[in-house]
Amino acid sequence: MNVNFNGFNENAATFLAANTITAVGQPVKPSAEGAVTKCASGDAFCGIVTGLRGGYATVQLTGYAEFPASARISVGYQKLAVNAAGQVAANANGREYLVVNATEDTVGIIL
Repeated sequence: MNVNFNGFNENAATFLAANTITAVGQPVKPSAEGAVTKCASGDAFCGIVTGLRGGYATVQLTGYAEFPASARISVGYQKLAVNAAGQVAANANGREYLVVNATEDTVGIIL
């Protein structure tokens, strides 16, 4: 790809992290007031973990982000959710995001 969306409108917040969150790069969802947890299969996600330390997770909530994907996802507005492997996949019950680039194993979206 000849363009780069990194840094576009990035906005993050710090949440209490459930013990299911084990690594940066995981899509997450709210689990309680001020807390996030790892998404289960079919879950819509609110953002991606960009930092993890001491029981807290920094979660990017807006802007451009890249997620692991189960397959190539078409560019444009797509409904996305997490699959059983923790990857982003097209899902009719998911939340709609703008997909700006995709490969067989990565999808770049505007949150």
